[in-house]
This record gives sequence, structure tokens and C-alpha cells, in this order.
Amino acid sequence: MTNAHKDALFVLVKSLSKSEKRQFKLYVGRLGVNTDAKFLALFNLLDKMRSYDERQILESGIVKKAQLSNLKAHLYKQILVSLRLNPVNQNIRVQIREQLDFATILYQKGLYKQSLKILDKAKTVAIENEEKNVAYEIVEFEKIIETQYITRSIPDRADELAVQAKELSAQNVMTSKLSNLSLQLYGMMLKVGYVRGDEDLKKVKSYFDSHMPNYSLESLGFREKLWLYKAHLWYSLLIQDFLSAYKYASKWVDLFYDHEEMIALNPVFYLKGNHYLLESLFFVKYASQFRETLHRLETQVENPSFPQNDNIASLAFLYINSNKLNLHFLEGTFDKGLYLVNVVEYGIKKHRERIDEHHIMLLYYKIACLYFGNGDNKNCIAYLKRIISNKNLKMREDLMCFARVLSLVAHYEAGMDYHLEVQLKSTYKFLLKMNDLHAVQKEMIKFLRSLGDIYPHELKDEFQKLYNELKKYENHPYEKRAFLYLDILSWLESHLQNKPVSQIIREKAMAVTR
Repeated sequence: MTNAHKDALFVLVKSLSKSEKRQFKLYVGRLGVNTDAKFLALFNLLDKMRSYDERQILESGIVKKAQLSNLKAHLYKQILVSLRLNPVNQNIRVQIREQLDFATILYQKGLYKQSLKILDKAKTVAIENEEKNVAYEIVEFEKIIETQYITRSIPDRADELAVQAKELSAQNVMTSKLSNLSLQLYGMMLKVGYVRGDEDLKKVKSYFDSHMPNYSLESLGFREKLWLYKAHLWYSLLIQDFLSAYKYASKWVDLFYDHEEMIALNPVFYLKGNHYLLESLFFVKYASQFRETLHRLETQVENPSFPQNDNIASLAFLYINSNKLNLHFLEGTFDKGLYLVNVVEYGIKKHRERIDEHHIMLLYYKIACLYFGNGDNKNCIAYLKRIISNKNLKMREDLMCFARVLSLVAHYEAGMDYHLEVQLKSTYKFLLKMNDLHAVQKEMIKFLRSLGDIYPHELKDEFQKLYNELKKYENHPYEKRAFLYLDILSWLESHLQNKPVSQIIREKAMAVTR
């Protein structure tokens, strides 16, 4: 038996909606000769299966083992053709490609004039919609045809196409350089997280400065500006300059609102831009602007004109609910956020095929923080175990580190002293192995290890000492990241003032006037 996650055809069939399945069957039977086709029988069988079972397919008698691979490849292609014909998937990008295909067919038939007419219209649409790669491809095709379709205007036409090709090529090179830089910085962000010291900062700054191309902002189009703002955003997040991250995330989102037609063409980039704007607002604790941005995003996603497909639905679920949790953290309303646990669990189950493991673990961490803020330490520990026991989590080592630190605190709060000692040893070894033992973590572990030697009447003084020590790192350029994962200071204040941590955070939120 092959794992369903590894069989591409089975995953594709299971991803189809009822309307897409119906359209596929109509597409197959359009000529009335494919009703009993083997690939349709295979489709129907896969549709009924709960998990992929090659033995069951062979026992059905639809196909012999030697022919199964070819039949599966044919069915896969037919499903893609059917999906391409679906109006839901007919966006501008697909339509331009379709016109290019039509022009190619006409060219091959020697109908040069008709081909050029279609190409000219497609090129205009491509340039208007910032599809400059395909626009360049069209211009190159026009140049080929013009050499075979001789007209009196060929000298002027040649100059015109040469200028267009040069401009588009330069724009595409700029886009490529900026997108490469953005992608590399994003990769650093996922793998390592924030810079950990002066050496890390020098490396990141050097890489950013040496790979940022020279540009004039006025000469950049929508696509180039988008990648430029992305690169600056990742750089700002890496070096923990959250005000700068807010600045460039705002530019990213404003770019879409300045070119609203681009929202429908690039919904994924629109969603991601809003997510990072919200994340930046969370880091700088700008609660009122956070609420406004989240509401605006939800309104846009619920608008009937907003594109709908499985990928967009998964991203919308991930970003909206992740930031709803963040809003409750900002305002200290942990109890009011508990309803989100069921919403998130259901969404993970529904969208698991399209959400990567890292983001699922991040949601689990947020749920753990929600329970911790609500005083439910056992549920907090249960969700943290899902992260700590995950052997496949290769990204964001800092997430794994702080999951372990929060687990220590939750074990202490839950009175699980025996488990705390085991956790302390395990966490200390892990942090040393990861080379991620920062001052905040050292102080936390030192405090928790000394609890066994502290008399009850001395505990408040020890909490105060730890608070005074950690307060020094609240705005430290490299240590402050610890407070992004766990509001340790508010937790300490809750012990010093004998108040729930949620009340401490609410009071801080109310005191902030913006």
C-alpha cells in the first residue's frame, strides 16, 4: 500500500470539489465515446477510496499492473485539462497563455497576420496586468513572425519590437534580482529565525547590501516594487527592526490598494502582505491598528469578487485565525479566544494537505499560549508536546526552543515538580545542542533549577530578582525576541501582584493610548 500523501494522482482526485468532479465527467463524456474509458473507471474507483490502495485497483480488473503507471499519468493529465477549462481557474494569467497558444497554432498554419493580431492584444493585456515575463515571450515571438511576414512597415516595426524587448528584459532582470534576494532572506528567516548577535547581523547586512540591485523607485512597476518591499520586510524581521518591518509591510499592502485590480490577480501575495502587516503590528503592540487591519482583511476575503480556490481558502484560514489568536494575546482576552481552538483544529484537519508542518506547529504554539494565559497549564503542556515530539520539524529552531521554555514554565505552574526536573535537563541539553542559549533563557533555567532550594517565604523576592534581571533585556537588540514568544515579564508581574497573567496584559493594553 502506498501512502496517500505520496501518490500525486490520489491527492489530486481527493482535492476536487463536487462541481469539479461533475465537470470532469462531463468533459470525459463530451464525445459520447469515453463513457467506459479505463481512466474514467480508475477515477471513479479512486474517488470512492478512503486511502490509496494499489492492490484494490489491480483486483478491480480495470487495468493490469504493467499498464497502471501509464493509465494514472493519462488520468492525471485529463483532470488537469478539465480543471483548466473550469471558469473558476480562468484568470488573466491563464487567458494570456491561452491566447499565446492560439497564436502559435495560427503561426504554424502560416496565418501570420492573424497570429500577430492575437499576440498584440495578448501583449497589451499582459503589460497592463504586470505579466512581464509572458509579455517578453510574446515580443520575442512577434520578432520571429515579423521576419517571415514582410510588410512595408518592417523597419519601424523592428525598432518598436527591439525597444519593447529591451525594456521588458531590463524589468524582468530587476524583478529576478529582487525576488532572488527576497527568497534567500525568507529562507534565512525560516531556518534560523532572528539574528542572534553581532556576527549574525553583519552576515545578514552584508548579504542584503551586496545583493540589493541599484534602482530608481519611480521606474519600478507593481511587480518590482512588490519584491522590493518583500526583501526589505524579511531583512527588517531578521534584524528585529519591527518598526521598519511595519513600514515595509504597510507599503506592500498599500501597493495592492493603490492597484486594486491586482488583488484578484495576485490574491496570495495580498493575503501574505496583510499577514506580515498584522505580525508587525503585533510586534510593536499597535492593537487598534491591528484590529482595523484584520477587519479589513476579513471583509476583503468575504467579498464575492475575491478569488476562491483551495489554496486561497487554506491561506485565508491560516492567516486570519493565526492573527485572531494574536489579537487575544495583545488584549489579554485569553478566555474569549478559547473558541478558536475548535476552529483551528477543524481547519488544520480540513486544510492539512495544503498547510506545511511548520505553520501547523506555529498554530499549536499559539493555542498553547492561549491556554497558558487562561491558566490551563495541562492543556498548554499537551499542545507543546506536539511540537517538542515532532521529529520532522526542520524549520524555525527558535520556535522549538521557546516551546521547551514555555513547557518548563507551564510544568512549574501546574505543580508537576518531578516532570519539571526531567524537562529542565532535556531543555538545557537541547538549547546547548542548538547553540541557542541566550541570556533570557539562561536566567529562566537558572531560576527554575533553584526552586527546590527556595523557601516559600523567599519566593516573592526571587520572582522580583528574576523580573529585575529580565527587564534589562526587554529592548535588547538580540534578546528581546524571547518576549515575542512568551510574555515572561507579564507572567512574573502576575506572581508579584497576585493577579492572573491575563489581567496584567489587559491592564497594559488599556494603558497604551495610540
